[in-house]
Amino acid sequence: MAVRRIVKFPDPILKNPTLRVDVIDREIRRLVEDMFETMYKADGVGLAANQVGEPLRIMVIDTTQRKDSPPVKLVLINPELISAEGTISYREGCLSFPGLAVEVDRHRKVKFRAMDLEGELKEYELEGFPAIVFQHELDHLDGITFIDRVNGLKRRLALERYSKLQKQHSRG
Repeated sequence: MAVRRIVKFPDPILKNPTLRVDVIDREIRRLVEDMFETMYKADGVGLAANQVGEPLRIMVIDTTQRKDSPPVKLVLINPELISAEGTISYREGCLSFPGLAVEVDRHRKVKFRAMDLEGELKEYELEGFPAIVFQHELDHLDGITFIDRVNGLKRRLALERYSKLQKQHSRG
């Protein structure tokens, strides 16, 4: 396993939809291991493959260390949303936007299908925080960042705040 570099906004790979995975081979398994390792090192709860520079429809989620969340640990390949209901607002962060947190509206409950690491197509239902994480990572796979979910002045202020954070980080 290896920790990979997390791609930071505004890298163009974050704005492009990812490609379906047709074969789960040794390289895909290694990528998934690396994604978990990278996510844990960065104290994240979710990570999409394009966040480590791989334009593939793969995400990993692990909320097992969160006391305020149901314990969920998943590898999801080619996820597809089936249905969603309710609304929940949550102050989200993103490993590709270090230091930035933005209030985002998401669905409270989601139902989706995805392949697991064995290539088996399964259906899942998530609610609350794990559902938020899933939607955040699914957006990444579709070339959407959480900042795209915020409109107008809130979006502009968030981008300005991120720009300042990046300048401080490059000086520090």
